[in-house]
Amino acid sequence: MKRLAAGAVAILFGMSGAAAIAQTVDASRYPTRAIRVVVPFGPGGPADLLARTAAQKMSEGLGQQVVIENRGGANGILGTEAVARRAPDGYTLGVGTTGTHGINASMFTKLPYDTINDFAPIARLGISNYVLVAHPSLPVRTVKELLQLAKGRPGQLTWAAGGSVSQLAAELFKGTAGIDVVIVLYKGNAPAVIATMSGEVPLIFGGIAQSARLIEAGRLRAIAVSGARRSPVLAGVPTVAESGLPGFEVGSWYGLLAPAGTPRPVIERLNREVLRVLRLPDVRERIMAEAFEIPLDTPEQFAAHIQADVPRWARVVEQAGIKPN
Repeated sequence: MKRLAAGAVAILFGMSGAAAIAQTVDASRYPTRAIRVVVPFGPGGPADLLARTAAQKMSEGLGQQVVIENRGGANGILGTEAVARRAPDGYTLGVGTTGTHGINASMFTKLPYDTINDFAPIARLGISNYVLVAHPSLPVRTVKELLQLAKGRPGQLTWAAGGSVSQLAAELFKGTAGIDVVIVLYKGNAPAVIATMSGEVPLIFGGIAQSARLIEAGRLRAIAVSGARRSPVLAGVPTVAESGLPGFEVGSWYGLLAPAGTPRPVIERLNREVLRVLRLPDVRERIMAEAFEIPLDTPEQFAAHIQADVPRWARVVEQAGIKPN
C-alpha cells in the first residue's frame, strides 16, 4: 500500500509539476537571477543578432543578466525542444522563428515539441523580408518578364534555395504564378547565393541586407521584394504583390518565447521589456540597418501569428508535393 501511495504521489507530482513550478514564481519580484535565452542556431545569423541586441538592453532594464546560449542543429529543433522541456519559471526563454514555429510542423513527421501548445509567446523581435534577385545574364528585370520567360521555357529555369524558408518562398511563388521552375536545394544560404552570383542557378530569394550590397556592385539584379511593403533599403524595388501577384507576401520572423505554463505576469513583464528595448533609438537603428522590420506585438498578437503560420505553410508543403522527413 505504501508503494502504491508513493506511486500515486509521484504521478500527481509529474502531472502538476509545471503548475507547481509556476506557482512558486513570485512575479512581483521577477527576475531575481540571470535569464537564459536559447538561440536554436549557431552564432552570427539573424536569430543570434536579434537575440544579442535585445539581451544587452534587457539586462539593463530587468536588473539581471540575460545570457545567450547557442544550441544549433536539426533545423532549430534541438534548441527549440530544449526550451519546451525547461521549467516554466521565466528563467529559460527561446528564440522562435518562421522555421521552428511555422514550417517545421509540416516538414517533420515526428517533431519533438508542439509548436502551439508547448510555448508561451512573448513578442517578436524582428521580421526579415527577401528580395528576388537574378544573375545579370538572365534577361529579366521585372516579375512580368520573369513569368513570360518561365512560361516560355517550362521546367528549364532553375531557382536556388538555401533553407526551408527560402525553399518554400520559391515554392509559393511558383504555385502562385503557375510556372514550372526547378528548385535547387543547397546546404545553407551562403552556397545558394554563391551559386546565383556565379550564374550556376540564376534566381534566388536572398536576404535584403546581404543582397543589397551585391545588387549595388552589379553582381545580382533586383526583381522584387517579398514583403507587404517596399523596403527602405531597396526603396526603388517594387513588391512581388504590386508587380502582378496580388497577395504574395513572405518573410521570416524571429521572436521570444517561454515554455508553456510560464506565469502570465512574467510573460507580461517580459513583453513590456522587449517593447521598451525595440523602441530605443540605437536598437532601432542597428536592427533597421540590417533591413529588419520592427513589430511591436502583444503576446496575443504573436500567438495569433504563429497559429496562422502553421496551416499556411502546411498548405504550401502539400501543394508542392514535399514529403516530410
